[in-house]
Parts: sequence; C-alpha cells; structure tokens
Amino acid sequence: MTAPHLTAITGGIGAGKSVVSRMLRVMGYEVFDCDREAKMLMDSDPEIKSRLKTEIHSDTVDRHGIINRRLLSSVAFSDPAKLTTLNAIVHSSVRKHINLWRQGCRTKHIFVETAILYQSSLDKMVDDVIEVIAPVEVRVKRVMERNNYSREEVVARMDSQRFTPQKAHPFVTELTNDNVTPILPQLRLYLRSSQK
Repeated sequence: MTAPHLTAITGGIGAGKSVVSRMLRVMGYEVFDCDREAKMLMDSDPEIKSRLKTEIHSDTVDRHGIINRRLLSSVAFSDPAKLTTLNAIVHSSVRKHINLWRQGCRTKHIFVETAILYQSSLDKMVDDVIEVIAPVEVRVKRVMERNNYSREEVVARMDSQRFTPQKAHPFVTELTNDNVTPILPQLRLYLRSSQK
C-alpha cells in the first residue's frame, strides 16, 4: 500500500486549526495533533525534561518531574532564542512519531495539525497545506476567552509564531474562519478538489 496523502492543517494561534481538525475527525479522517503529541512526549521522555531544565530554565521541571507549562511558555514566548531551542528539543521527536503514525494509517488521506509548520520542518514531510486564516482581533478575542490569557500574553504568542518561510509550500489552500464565512463548505470544497 502506498503512503497516505498527508496534509498539514496550520495557521496562527486562534485561527481555528482545531475547528477544522474536529470537522475532519467527524467525517472519518485521521488527524495527528502535534501540540497534544508534543505534550505527551514532554511528559513521558526524561531526556526532554532534562534538556528543558538545562537549556530553557532550571525551574521548568519540578523535583517530581512535573513540567511547569506556564513558566515554560512565559520564558519561551518572551525569548526567540529559547523558543527556537524548545522547538528543536521537541519537534524532532514529533516528526519521528508522525512517520510511525503515517505507516500505520489505513486511509488514503490523513492530516497533521501544527501551529509551526515551517519552523518544525513539517512542511518538508507533507503533500499539501490547509492554512486557516482569521482577522487578528478575532484571533486575540478567541484565545483570551479560551485560555484565560491577557491580551499581552496572546499578542506575545502571536508575535513569537510570526514567521515568513524562505520558500512557502507549493500547495496551499486557505480556509477563512472569521465568524462570518461558513468554514464547512470551504473544507468540503477542498476535500472534493483534493480527491480529483
């Protein structure tokens, strides 16, 4: 059996990647959630925890091996070098897990959800990209309500994720999730066109 067609679902924080992923799961598609898998790897891998303590901040992991995610986020999202280090620590493991997962999938089209497509080098693994977009103010409001973050925390995260790749993926489909334009018809149109 040939490897399934792999599509990345990406977009800035609060754009609505998870909304698209949930729709796809309801339709019967398999979706790999990079954030969730990264958290599971961080919680279970002693080497990752050790590197977080030595390379990010000594207090990011307590004596019981529990990660202080609030502190980790605060440090990483306020220092671009630390964020780059954090991504390097975690995303090589995530890429390995995606390859294993892809080999075990039995459907022709599968998806991977990621906020940092290019920074994690996942763009080199996928066949095409769905980019979910929304106006900045809509995104800020969503994240403030969802995560109970201050506006400043949300903006800091948005700034840290802002990235212009040297070379964009050649196959990108934009889906608008602005609370005005229905997203499901856009997703269905993408799925129909991708099956041709």
